[in-house]
Amino acid sequence: MNNSEIIISGNHLELTDALKNAVLSKCERLFNHEDRIQRLRVELGCDIISTSERELWAKGHIEINGKPMIVREVSDDLYKSIDIMVEKLDRKLRRRSRLIRVKRKTTKQIDLPAELPKVPA
Repeated sequence: MNNSEIIISGNHLELTDALKNAVLSKCERLFNHEDRIQRLRVELGCDIISTSERELWAKGHIEINGKPMIVREVSDDLYKSIDIMVEKLDRKLRRRSRLIRVKRKTTKQIDLPAELPKVPA
């Protein structure tokens, strides 16, 4: 894993070293499962609902060959949001690799014309 492959940004939230280290350590698992990930962007944010309530969210965006994977998780604890977001991205990666394997293993029937010329032996 290369740190330049992971982009961490904060939205209405100041990123601390502890948050950055938590994201890097959790997202390392994603790079272990899939080596074709081009870039992983993680956005951490805070939305203030009222004076006493706020939502902390984590959004992950994996850029990979094909359709990108985007997951957003909201909870009252930012570390919990990061954990659940990484688990969802991991499930998506495993499902994608499983579907690629299934597509690769399926065989297709070939329609041959009924009257083929007979080759003398």
